[in-house]
Amino acid sequence: MMTKPIPDGFHSLTPHLVVTDGAAAIAFYQKAFGALELSRLLTPDGKTVMHAQLKIGDSVLMLGGEMPPRALAPKSRGGTSVNLHLYLADADAAFDRAVKAGCKIIMPVSDTFWGDRYGVVEDPSGHQWSLATHQHDFTPEQIAANAKDFLAKLAKG
Repeated sequence: MMTKPIPDGFHSLTPHLVVTDGAAAIAFYQKAFGALELSRLLTPDGKTVMHAQLKIGDSVLMLGGEMPPRALAPKSRGGTSVNLHLYLADADAAFDRAVKAGCKIIMPVSDTFWGDRYGVVEDPSGHQWSLATHQHDFTPEQIAANAKDFLAKLAKG
């Protein structure tokens, strides 16, 4: 039997996060996002999660604890420029669950000009998650017009 180039259960792109504390992050993602732990590999001393795989929805998320100086979580680096986008059946319920689990609110849930119900939270390691439910199928022209209206309203305050 031939080995598959993309293992079962994976998609072409799989996020791999560095977190402050691997064990705490696994427990947090289970509570906040309903993650299912698929595997966990500890360092030989048993103190650090070297690698773990979680399943959130239909996707796999890999993570590992910090291993300075190379592998640092966003909070240790002073922030992140990455956002993990998670589509869900109910963004409002998922947002509330994540906040109750300990996420910091970055952007409250609202209806967007591109057709999603959308909000952003930050997890304890500093990773930002956008939680969305797609509500409307707009054409590119409609999105552009909606964005123009949105930006005009923003400019007025």
